This record gives sequence, C-alpha cells and structure tokens, in this order.
Amino acid sequence: MSDRTAFVLLASALAVIVASMVAVAAGCLARLDQATFPVALIQAAKAFAAALAAALVAVARQ
Repeated sequence: MSDRTAFVLLASALAVIVASMVAVAAGCLARLDQATFPVALIQAAKAFAAALAAALVAVARQ
C-alpha cells in the first residue's frame, strides 16, 4: 500500500468519525430545542452528510 493510499484511508476514516460526532451533536441540539424525534433525526442526517461531504472534498484536493 502506498503512502497516498494509506493517507486517504486514514483521512476518510477520520472524516466519518468527525461527521458522526457532528450528527450526534446536531441531533442533541435539535432535541434540546424541543424538536420531535423525526425532525431531529433529519437534521442529524443533514449535518452528517454536510460534514462528510466537506471533509471528503478536502481529502480529494490533497
């Protein structure tokens, strides 16, 4: 495995972990704001997708 492949795999794994933490935080904040569970879940999914897309675009530019 080349260094570039290892870097991309490690950065992608880190991006998924960070995006998951962002989604959990968004869901918790939505619930604290008295949102229903389905609405909080949708907001968490949107935050996960946005964070993952931003991180993977940054990795792709390397």
